[in-house]
Amino acid sequence: MPRFYAPDIARTLALPEEEARHCTRVLRMHEGDVIEVVDGAGGLFQCRITLAHDKHCAVEILEHVTQPPHWGHHIVLAIAPTKNLDRIEWVVEKATEMGIDRIVPLLCCNSERKVLKTERLHKIAIAAMKQSLKATLPVIDELTPFSRFMAQPFDGNRFIAYCDPMLPRSERKLFAQQYVPHAHTLVLIGPEGDFSPEEVQQALAAGFIPVSLGESRLRTETAAIAACATCHALDMSNP
Repeated sequence: MPRFYAPDIARTLALPEEEARHCTRVLRMHEGDVIEVVDGAGGLFQCRITLAHDKHCAVEILEHVTQPPHWGHHIVLAIAPTKNLDRIEWVVEKATEMGIDRIVPLLCCNSERKVLKTERLHKIAIAAMKQSLKATLPVIDELTPFSRFMAQPFDGNRFIAYCDPMLPRSERKLFAQQYVPHAHTLVLIGPEGDFSPEEVQQALAAGFIPVSLGESRLRTETAAIAACATCHALDMSNP
């Protein structure tokens, strides 16, 4: 069944114009057809189209259920956007498909991307939410300076993944071994040039646990998805 996104569906009983156009012009759906609509806040609605117009698609709600995130706890990914915009867009898409609650783009000392427009990231997250049959849309913050983010509270386990050339591999803590299944989790992923020593010390002073994601040196976007996948894999293996 086709799925659409309408954050105010319960109040407006209509799809947003972009979704209405896709529904009526692209999928050629008509009055009487039944569709699924999600509001991005966990609401899943089964609706019947009552007016099919490319600028105004009205519906009646047949059924409303709550579809909470299947992982059951908060997963937050704070990541310095890559210089190549396609790569951070890929992170947003794949993390949303797997399941994530919040993505925080970080502005770090070694960041190569100093400006980030999040409008397109939101659209990518919406498409990934619908494609992966979820009803909850992750929050995507505006680009946030590292020090400002450090001052934000988080009630859960906090990790910083970085490469420390002075620390022998045998002494590095693996994220998979430090992760606590089903606990609120925040993971920091640095830019292409990694976190600065000052940023690492600031994070450690704030209570972040330093971790490694394995033996390989990973690209920023690969590290982000590896961390997200590790969370879900360990959650599923520890029901």
